[in-house]
Amino acid sequence: MVINALNANVKVFMADFEDSLAPDWNKVIDGQINLRDAVNGTISYTNEAGKIYQLKPNPAVLICRVRGLHLPEKHVTWRGEAIPGSLFDFALYFFHNYQALLAKGSGPYFYLPKTQSWQEAAWWSEVFSYAEDRFNLPRGTIKATLLIETLPAVFQMDEILHALRDHIVGLNCGRWDYIFSYIKTLKNYPDRVLPDRQAVTMDKPFLNAYSRLLIKTCHKRGAFAMGGMAAFIPSKDEERNNQVLNKVKADKSLEANNGHDGTWIAHPGLADTAMAVFNDILGSRKNQLEVMREQDAPITANQLLAPCDGERTEEGMRANIRVAVQYIEAWISGNG
Repeated sequence: MVINALNANVKVFMADFEDSLAPDWNKVIDGQINLRDAVNGTISYTNEAGKIYQLKPNPAVLICRVRGLHLPEKHVTWRGEAIPGSLFDFALYFFHNYQALLAKGSGPYFYLPKTQSWQEAAWWSEVFSYAEDRFNLPRGTIKATLLIETLPAVFQMDEILHALRDHIVGLNCGRWDYIFSYIKTLKNYPDRVLPDRQAVTMDKPFLNAYSRLLIKTCHKRGAFAMGGMAAFIPSKDEERNNQVLNKVKADKSLEANNGHDGTWIAHPGLADTAMAVFNDILGSRKNQLEVMREQDAPITANQLLAPCDGERTEEGMRANIRVAVQYIEAWISGNG
């Protein structure tokens, strides 16, 4: 997967130690080994049919997403307590790869998930600065993009950017966890029960306000504003696949027209569609930092917490239950 992702028609591959990885110890270590080999250009894989997978010239830029700060790594302790899994992921990737990354003109780049507050961002700034000082690296060598995917964090984006000012590249709309945070935070309010999951799209008022506020905040500070992940997977059925690609195109068109500088996809098979949308709208521009959203009225807390219209059906509830059970079954089986 690492090889195919780095070879895809994308600018960046985010190697994920968070949501898409069940943190089995062997998988965590194997993941770090794969990233080390990818950085060194030595990663390869031969399948049962004898087909060899290797990196192409000029692969995508590699970014490491660490676990959330709330998740412990029980295999490593400090003074009798398990250390945060995020600190373990950061330390291994940074220590084993920073020299090779810098030597080829790249660097130690990270994605930070599940942030709740500016204080957490400030803690990460201290971690990054300590590592830079420890290895005699200039301030700002370590760079990070931070996901805004909780309701507390969406109200503190200016403060988060300031807390990480020496290292921050941009903020990202982590839409699916943001939707979960909305559900969890507002669970006691009957008028905030969300409709069936396929109806909760980025054009809904509370999500559109979130996207526009992130763009406005980032661009005001000279930081990049990344769009959310297209969680669709290509299908071998042609009709179904066309539906998937049309949904991805509509989703990415909304993001690019709002002013996002880039976006996420969950599968390399969606890369060409997403890239074509952004290339068409951005043209020769490398980003959309000039899009300041000055035409927007101030975005209020009520808009970020607005109810969401749409059908709430038994079929939708059953689909949610099936997805949840299948996800948990895969997780405890070691598949993230």
